[in-house]
Amino acid sequence: MTNSNLLSNDRVWISWTGMETDLIFNKGYDLPNFAAFPMIDSAEGRDMLARYYEDLIAIGRETGTGIILDTPTWMANPDRAKGVGYEAADLPRVTHAGVALARSVSDSNPDVATRVSVQIGPRGDGYEPGLSAAEASANYHAPQIDAAREAGADMVSAYTLGATGEAIGISTAAKRAGIPALISFTVETDGKLADGTSLASAVANLAEAAEPAAIMVNCAHPDHIAHAFDGGEWEAMLTGVIANASRQSHAELDDCEVLDDGDPDELGRQLADMRRARPGLRILGGCCGTDLRHLRAAAESVTG
Repeated sequence: MTNSNLLSNDRVWISWTGMETDLIFNKGYDLPNFAAFPMIDSAEGRDMLARYYEDLIAIGRETGTGIILDTPTWMANPDRAKGVGYEAADLPRVTHAGVALARSVSDSNPDVATRVSVQIGPRGDGYEPGLSAAEASANYHAPQIDAAREAGADMVSAYTLGATGEAIGISTAAKRAGIPALISFTVETDGKLADGTSLASAVANLAEAAEPAAIMVNCAHPDHIAHAFDGGEWEAMLTGVIANASRQSHAELDDCEVLDDGDPDELGRQLADMRRARPGLRILGGCCGTDLRHLRAAAESVTG
């Protein structure tokens, strides 16, 4: 499933989609509406992002894992960006600036395998089903995907998708633009998507309809993801798990005032166990509640 020239199978690749919760709860950083992409427009924000990238690359250097550097653009679509004062016309510039920042850090560390990815989020709330029509999704997300290609990103990574149609649409738009796409569903505590679709069906339908570069699951604890595993052939199509530190449900995470960061070492072991059981898993990492401790634990667990 994974393009060997993009994410080679000679190593595990580490991805982090938990930056926002770390910024808010651990760093005291103000992120109105949970949007991190405005950081690109301030010197303080760019410095913070660059430090995160350097710290991630250090984990790769220490463990031999590859590192995916995601731009902080999960919320940078017209509907969600409007809430923090950005118009649709502003967003290609944001994407270009995000790629330039990640690329500059990557180029300064040529001894570590890195990939620069433009992170894409669902049109609406990541914990809701989202767009159900594939073509509507393709048209909606195309501007951000086109900007990623124009900016020279290695790929786009769509995270926390709750509907197969939106996933297919993003994959389709990426194929039209000529840039690889990593597509990640999210599941509830029962291992199913927000619309009730089984992860097995979502993965199989996406693979048949669009053939993205990788299919993953994120923003759920390994215990919740485990409910989806049934030993079916679809499991071989799953390329990555980007897990939450917390066992809380999405509704509980939305309401929490104190960060539940779980147990970094336990999370690392669980991800390593998943990879041993499913060797096709080569993209691992952390989502809500995770920080550099969790990522290092995961990298060390799978390479130790």
